[in-house]
Amino acid sequence: MANGFTVVQADPPPKVTRPKWQLWGAVIGAAIVWWVVYQQLQPLANWLTYELIGLAPESHLGEAVAFFLYDVPKILLLLAGMIFVVSTIRTFFSPEQTRALLGGKRQGVGNILAALLGVVTPFCSCSAVPLFIGFVESGIPIGVTFSFLIAAPMVNEIALVMLLGLFGWQIALLYFITGLIIAIVAGIVIGLLPNVEQGVEDFVWQMQVGSSGEPTTDLSWDSRFSQARQSTVTILQKVWFYVVIGIAVGAFIHGYIPENALANILGKNAWWSVPVAVLLGVPMYANAAGIIPVVHALMEKGASLGPVLAFMMSVVALSLPEMIILRRVLKLRLIVMFVGIVTTGIIFTGYLFNLVL
Repeated sequence: MANGFTVVQADPPPKVTRPKWQLWGAVIGAAIVWWVVYQQLQPLANWLTYELIGLAPESHLGEAVAFFLYDVPKILLLLAGMIFVVSTIRTFFSPEQTRALLGGKRQGVGNILAALLGVVTPFCSCSAVPLFIGFVESGIPIGVTFSFLIAAPMVNEIALVMLLGLFGWQIALLYFITGLIIAIVAGIVIGLLPNVEQGVEDFVWQMQVGSSGEPTTDLSWDSRFSQARQSTVTILQKVWFYVVIGIAVGAFIHGYIPENALANILGKNAWWSVPVAVLLGVPMYANAAGIIPVVHALMEKGASLGPVLAFMMSVVALSLPEMIILRRVLKLRLIVMFVGIVTTGIIFTGYLFNLVL
């Protein structure tokens, strides 16, 4: 009784669960729409650039605009799809299970396991944010997390097969070993930095996407997809603007730096060719499988293997779009340290390739 009125506690509305066929029909339908839209991005970008806007296909501006109009929706679609898939998968693994796999291992062992897990995991660099958040909220050390994030895009199983076919098993094996070593060593060094946890943005520690106290085995598919959808919307709202900026930089590089000039720079057998190759790769965005045909074309034009592979590694592990995305979850100090450590490892690898091949 309050002020003469009886206060009645209203029961919460009953939770509505959709039938399974309806739920899976919606998910499959959304996946089909996603695939159809993704397949039409290239012709749509070309039509907008060359037909609607009227830019010449052979012009630098035309190439840059077409690249931008294609890559912005492509990366955002890939990012949305990857976040949704990763977040759904994460609902099957509680923080305790993940911590038991990696977090309980001592320094070094955890980095090796994380790097090996990254090699066999088909994640690209655009999935860095949901993966990072998931690892942090699972209690995995920051250094171990970085070993995974570096190895996942850098050492790609498709890239290994393509390198084997184009250059032989020696180069493929050396690529695998050096990429793995960079991921492990970089993660260990980052993990040993003082107060490294302070380099992570506060909102990451506060996010609890898919990590409620209820057992993962008891969640319905409706709940799993609902958590994944919420995670996708939240993260996209935080990163989309930075993705657009990063792709704009990459579009400028794509349109205004000729491939012949790039091959000439990478082909000079000078001490500065490897560091320059790394710097050239940073503003670009591609996964390892996508950049290898470019590597092959550069090699055919006379580029040296050391600078070219250093270029490839910097594209997939240090791309500007990924750094801009990671900036949403890492503070500038930790980003700078991460870039510096990985860059040092890639430069060493480039010189190693020049030395042994």
